[in-house]
Amino acid sequence: MLRDYFLNKVETALQKAISENKMGQMTEYNNGMLIVEKPKNSDFGDFAINVSSLARFAKIAPPQIANEIINHIDKQDCQYNAVGGFINFKAGNDLLINLVYEIFNKKENFGKGENINKEKIILEYISANPTGPFHIGHGRWAAMGSALANLLKFYGHEVYQEFYINDAGSQIQKLGNSLKIRVRQELGENVDFPTDETERKNYYPGDYLIPVAKSFVEKYSQILCCAQNDSVDVVDSIDLQTYCDFAKEYEQKVQRELLDKLRVHFDNFYSELTLHNSGKVSACVEELKKSGKIYEKEGAVWFKSSDYGDDQDRVIKKADGSNTYLTADIAYHADKLNRGFDRMINIWGADHHGYVARVKASLEALGYDPDKLEILLGQLVNLVIDGNEVRMGKRKNMVTLDDLVDEVGVDATRFWMEMRNIDTTLDFDIELAKKSTDENPVFYVQYAHARACSIIRHATGQNIDAKTGEQIKGVMSVSEFNDFIANFDKNIMNLTINEARKLILKLEEFKYLIYTSARDRQVYTICRYVQDLASEFHSFYNSTRVITDDSELTKSRLALVWAFKTVLATALNILGVSAPEKM
Repeated sequence: MLRDYFLNKVETALQKAISENKMGQMTEYNNGMLIVEKPKNSDFGDFAINVSSLARFAKIAPPQIANEIINHIDKQDCQYNAVGGFINFKAGNDLLINLVYEIFNKKENFGKGENINKEKIILEYISANPTGPFHIGHGRWAAMGSALANLLKFYGHEVYQEFYINDAGSQIQKLGNSLKIRVRQELGENVDFPTDETERKNYYPGDYLIPVAKSFVEKYSQILCCAQNDSVDVVDSIDLQTYCDFAKEYEQKVQRELLDKLRVHFDNFYSELTLHNSGKVSACVEELKKSGKIYEKEGAVWFKSSDYGDDQDRVIKKADGSNTYLTADIAYHADKLNRGFDRMINIWGADHHGYVARVKASLEALGYDPDKLEILLGQLVNLVIDGNEVRMGKRKNMVTLDDLVDEVGVDATRFWMEMRNIDTTLDFDIELAKKSTDENPVFYVQYAHARACSIIRHATGQNIDAKTGEQIKGVMSVSEFNDFIANFDKNIMNLTINEARKLILKLEEFKYLIYTSARDRQVYTICRYVQDLASEFHSFYNSTRVITDDSELTKSRLALVWAFKTVLATALNILGVSAPEKM
């Protein structure tokens, strides 16, 4: 990376200056004291380092330190200058040409991590109750989690994606009872959900259960008809668990089909119910008991989470003998580590922030390293239609994630869900997301890729004249272009290096972007990057004619177009967004 190249040059020069007693009272330098940044004024250079922090060791002014370092730098091919306490760096042509050459060599692998500390990571996200269709908030976790998995895999980690199914709580009973009411309606009974708000909370009265009821009646028609002929309660002739299981399986199928449509693919769907049935939950409670980390009070069983930084102890078994949500969470996270994962990353809604300390506390109490668990807390989505915010929730009619995908498409849904930091509330403007204009960020980025593909098609004669129907002759044939790509001569870039400088620097930035985004578990930075990269390409295209009468100059510019297309497609692939060749 150019950042590393520049930093290494400065640090080497600094150590040389120290050895020659040119750094005042400074006798040694420890790596990490200097940081590379972007100068506020790009005219100063591509990168800058503030050396003012060294003044307290050297006991000389920062401008003098900067000048002494520059005096000891090998300036071959690159430019260095000092402004106050800053050392500014401008990459030379050879470095930029080698960058383009690196893209040609690595192709879609350009930007991947090298010599990293590879980890086996389990990434858990969405983990919704199987009680209804995904709402818009689930869509954000789906897109963010999927893109984060792509990013971490691209960087070099081993990533296992898991969906934790919350199917062991009272919500499944509510779902079954709700389906019973819809089945009664389907059979012609004049019944409805309670109107009392308190009672209504024990049901899911959304219309999405109507097709479930139709499917249920169709499957159990013979039983229902027989019961009806025997003058018994038709619906009660089938036990509640059957309703619960049918509705749960139906909704899970709906959820998984939508995930496939949204290009979100899990390695495993882990049932909370199976966790309980396996005995792992009770085993964890027993382990905590043996270690003296639980006690009884007022008939309930409490975990001493306050011993590990939590603000208070937590109940893990209620007085009625039922477990709390925390009990299963403790067992589930212990099970993850027992499966051999080095790191656990969870994406949770911000309303679960109180669970972070208690889950980490439980892991520590069980003898695990709590730092192996990372929780990304995310804010929700405000869906805006015609300037009005749309309410979301399962208990009333709502706009579902499926509705949104059908309205704006998978690409727009994913990009918009990913383009803000996870800890920031997202306003999803549905009308803007549908626009085929530069105002819509996903259209703007995809159009840049399509434009690059169009340039290459024109250059290789792959276009048909709309009037005559004849093939338009290009600068070279497809086979000649492919050979040019496969045997790229980096020296040809000399012809266009100066006019394409900003675009090449933006391409080079991709390597550092992948490193920092993977380190910080962020994907919105990639959305921002592809918008900036598309902007640089559009500027290059608008100011520079790619296909000219000079075949060598054309090849030089085509090489840059191909390099841009390759990097942009790689970035979009990480986001789970398509890179269209035509629009």
